[in-house]
Amino acid sequence: MITTHKLTRRFGELTAVDSLDLHVDKGEVFGFLGPNGAGKTTTVRMLAALIAPSSGSAAVAGRELGGDNQDIRRRVGVLTETPGLYRRLSAQDNLLFFARLYRIADPMAQVERYLKLFDLWDRRRDPAGSYSKGMRQKLAIARALLHEPEILFLDEPTAGLDPEAAKTVRDLIETLRTDERTTFLCTHNLNEADRLCDRVALFKTRLITTGRPEDLRERMYGRRTVVHLANYRTGIEDRVGLPFVKHIDVVDGRLIVSLDDPEVDNPALVRRLVELGAEVQFVTELRVSLEDMYLDLMEASDESS
Repeated sequence: MITTHKLTRRFGELTAVDSLDLHVDKGEVFGFLGPNGAGKTTTVRMLAALIAPSSGSAAVAGRELGGDNQDIRRRVGVLTETPGLYRRLSAQDNLLFFARLYRIADPMAQVERYLKLFDLWDRRRDPAGSYSKGMRQKLAIARALLHEPEILFLDEPTAGLDPEAAKTVRDLIETLRTDERTTFLCTHNLNEADRLCDRVALFKTRLITTGRPEDLRERMYGRRTVVHLANYRTGIEDRVGLPFVKHIDVVDGRLIVSLDDPEVDNPALVRRLVELGAEVQFVTELRVSLEDMYLDLMEASDESS
């Protein structure tokens, strides 16, 4: 659905996006993660055919960037970080204006559909400027979806929203997931990406890594079991002696055990600890947050550059 090869954008001496190679499948919710100023918005503007790349190539919805730009724009919807609604117009008139620009066959029916879908129909005649931030964001997403785009670009969709409004927008994004629509989500909100995205790319001018969040965690840290003990005895970790145990750390009386396959190995591990006199309270898997992984990768990237 989206493929880039060495996609690059420079502004004078500044390189905002450097040799980006990326592939996003149809139907994915794909997270494009990076700090402010990393080049995320510039990437979206190129992929939406709003600005031209300095070099490299891209195909978006089966159309070549640079050769089929008008067709690309018909097939994508874009929510920018500052959506720029007409604040004096009603929500209905905002959407009608854009529905007519997109030459939608029955603009009023499509506007009604999305206002009802996003729970805005009862306030359709109110000026957009009278809406809360969360409602305006929902209206802006509705505007991006009016023409039923194959690809939806969301640039920091919850930025500046209070927690309740941000949750409303996240829940809305989840309801938009279909096999036919690809969602490209730019964000520096790592919890948001962890919850919403099938795959993520970590990006800071250049692509750092890409993959499913769980796969990236396992690739970086392996899998670790946390054994909570009621009576930690010094040195018990040195007496475990099981072939599948790679390493054991002790943190606050808990055992952090590195294993290849916790589902298979945990029962034997618990039995061995009980044999050694341990009182096992419970066992969990250590799950590194996407935020911690992101910070480690960014630090490693800075050190190597």
